Amino acid sequence: MQKQEQIDFARIRKAIGYLNENYKFQPTLEQAAEHVHLSPYHFQRMFSSWAGVSPKQFLRYISITHAKKLLIEEKASLLDTTYELGLSSTSRLHDLFIDIEGMTPGEYKNGGENLAINYSFVESPFGKTIVASTTKGICYIAFVNDEVSSLKLLKDQYPNAQFQKHRDQIQQNAILVFTQDWSRLDKIKLHIKGTDFQLKVWQALLTIPMGKLSTYSNIADKINNPKASRAVGSAIGDNPVAFLIPCHRVIKSTGLLGQYHWGCDRKAAMIGWEGAKTDGSTSIS
Repeated sequence: MQKQEQIDFARIRKAIGYLNENYKFQPTLEQAAEHVHLSPYHFQRMFSSWAGVSPKQFLRYISITHAKKLLIEEKASLLDTTYELGLSSTSRLHDLFIDIEGMTPGEYKNGGENLAINYSFVESPFGKTIVASTTKGICYIAFVNDEVSSLKLLKDQYPNAQFQKHRDQIQQNAILVFTQDWSRLDKIKLHIKGTDFQLKVWQALLTIPMGKLSTYSNIADKINNPKASRAVGSAIGDNPVAFLIPCHRVIKSTGLLGQYHWGCDRKAAMIGWEGAKTDGSTSIS
């Protein structure tokens, strides 16, 4: 039987998809609740418990108007370094406490035969995840549809590595990002395989503060390769560490949220959840 958290998020994700698709018609609370087969009271309570805000407030964080406003702010920040220095400590913590170390060719050669990888399945506010780590850091996080196929995808990345189902301290610290005050977390080390270009792009993604958004062209500008927007998009699509490397914060320049490897509704859920958590009237819990 599914855990209640999984059931609740499945309903929330479905509701967000409905609200997003029908935003022009401004669906009522009653209509959204009916779409996920709940009473308005239970839907409001479940949604507010998950997001920290009401469904109506949440819609603001995933609207095109809000997204465009954030993109204008981000464009200004590229020209004004004082903007970044003035960001709230909450929103800037992400890039300050996550450190990327690229794997050496010796570590991942021959299908990772020299790697010992621990993995575990972990609940998050956005559904179940598979989290994997080497002795040096987190090497993989992905959202899970079913455990068997998700584990196979991980093993396909490192077909000759030694795998053990075990939640180690590295994983324990990393998954606290979903539940704890980030200012009290230990630094998270990522130990990932990628080309020099991919690693540059993934490092640039860490500079997008929680609750903010960017575009492919802005990321290309950040890595001093302004003509590489398409290649940036490919590198973002190959991101091996969901959420911690925040590829979900990159959207289209039109303000539309765009595609996401693990589903557009999940991307909207993550952007809205982060927007609510970092809003001036809301703190991370």
